[in-house]
Amino acid sequence: MKAHQIPFIETGFFSGLICDYLNNKKELQPFHSGIPSFENLYQQSLKKKKAFSSEIRKTLCKTLNKQYSATEFSSSIAENLQLLEHENTLTVTTGHQLCLMTGPLYFIYKIVSTIKLCRQLRDKYPDLNFVPIYWMATEDHDFEEISSFIFRGKKFHWNTESGIAVGKINTKSLKPLLDLFKQELGNSVNANTLKKLIEESYGAGGDLSEATRRFVHSLFNTHGLLIIDANEKALKRHFIPYLKEEIEKQSCSRCVVSQIETLKRDYNPFYKPQVNPRDLHLFFLDDAVRRRLVRNENGFSWEGKEGSFDSTEMTDWVEKSPENFSPDVLMRTLYQEVILPNIAYVGGGGELAYWLELKSFFDNQSVPFPLLILRNSAIVISQKNVRKISNFKLELKDLFLKRNLLINKKVRQISNIDLDLSPLKIILNEQFKQLESLVLKTDSSFKGAVKAQKSKQLKGIERLELRLLKAQKIKLKDNVQRLVHLHEKIFPGEQLQERVENFSDFYLQHGSEFIDFLMKTFEPLSAEFSIIED
Repeated sequence: MKAHQIPFIETGFFSGLICDYLNNKKELQPFHSGIPSFENLYQQSLKKKKAFSSEIRKTLCKTLNKQYSATEFSSSIAENLQLLEHENTLTVTTGHQLCLMTGPLYFIYKIVSTIKLCRQLRDKYPDLNFVPIYWMATEDHDFEEISSFIFRGKKFHWNTESGIAVGKINTKSLKPLLDLFKQELGNSVNANTLKKLIEESYGAGGDLSEATRRFVHSLFNTHGLLIIDANEKALKRHFIPYLKEEIEKQSCSRCVVSQIETLKRDYNPFYKPQVNPRDLHLFFLDDAVRRRLVRNENGFSWEGKEGSFDSTEMTDWVEKSPENFSPDVLMRTLYQEVILPNIAYVGGGGELAYWLELKSFFDNQSVPFPLLILRNSAIVISQKNVRKISNFKLELKDLFLKRNLLINKKVRQISNIDLDLSPLKIILNEQFKQLESLVLKTDSSFKGAVKAQKSKQLKGIERLELRLLKAQKIKLKDNVQRLVHLHEKIFPGEQLQERVENFSDFYLQHGSEFIDFLMKTFEPLSAEFSIIED
């Protein structure tokens, strides 16, 4: 395998907001803690080290040791668990839902980016320690989002009843689906290794939280990744002041609404928030069922609950049983930064977009806002498809064109007819300049008529150009179909491969060496997209 890189902003797959963030656009600077750089990460480390409570650190370490008590782990895990006890140890975190079989490929990319950045920071700043964290979204209740994955174009869907926090779903009903999937894997050495991982995680009994922990741990055990389930009473006790404040003052909503308005005023009047704020950013957990807390004229309640509770009753409840309260997607970010000595969050473009709504809320709560790192992205292209690209005389960057534009470019390239009518447009423009000059010397009232005729003639040429191109596509339909097939293999459904395919296909070919190669290839602060020739 070998890799090539192109800048994120040249791929066409990242929003204007994210491109502006990567370019450190001045108007966005008030909404984050600085662009990703080693110097900014070091300064953030000093800031977080000073602000992070030793009491919370003790609880965090105790909780992680408990969660790892029944797990065999490598010396790198043991080292990181010990390092986390020291006040000069910081974390870099990524988070994700409990997607079945890790879901889309970018799940793996997020974790690799996080581990690699920690390694680089350790090498650069030996006076500090840096530990990679994967935050499991065990309290999430959107089962549909995590219940399927795609392998070689086939969708594997877990058909079961849910309605509870996904981490508490029993994995027993997964057996028929996983048996079917294992048949698809074949019997190679890597396939049998993957089947063993499945049996030792999803097939071992228990809930989805534990199954995900085992599976991800098996993949990244030797790389020192610490996996945390933050749905723990001991951890949530440290979040009690923020839970109470949210019930009493709803500061999250107020701050986020204000920041969205400021983004529209100072950055972009057409800015659209990634996540819209609500009045209250908490859920209530009751027997693992997660229900949104709402305010009404009588106080507080939740879906399906008869009666209401006043503010005093709710805050008393928080004090006694914080484990019953669950932060939503916006409030979760604060919870993460309260209980972890965290300096940076590694996420995709959509995640960074909603983090950019939150800085004023963190400032309001006096919690350091982490640096935001756009995770590494990649496409993996087989040697067979690399040869096809070469045969089409395409450059790798051409692949990032929208499919129709790529086809048009190729048709023009291989056609024996010049389909570019731009020279005719230039001639027409020159002729109308002369006509406009003549009109001004005779009767300027004809100016509008000349302008209309010019527009009509130019549109006519454009329509003719499209018709000629369409006709040539039909004539060269074999080339077009082969190009469409190639592009679909690399960009399924015209999406990035990493948002569709599961890592299993690449694991079958390379085993753990696939992750090792990503670890060598990815540069988390480079703002570059990797094209990997398999």
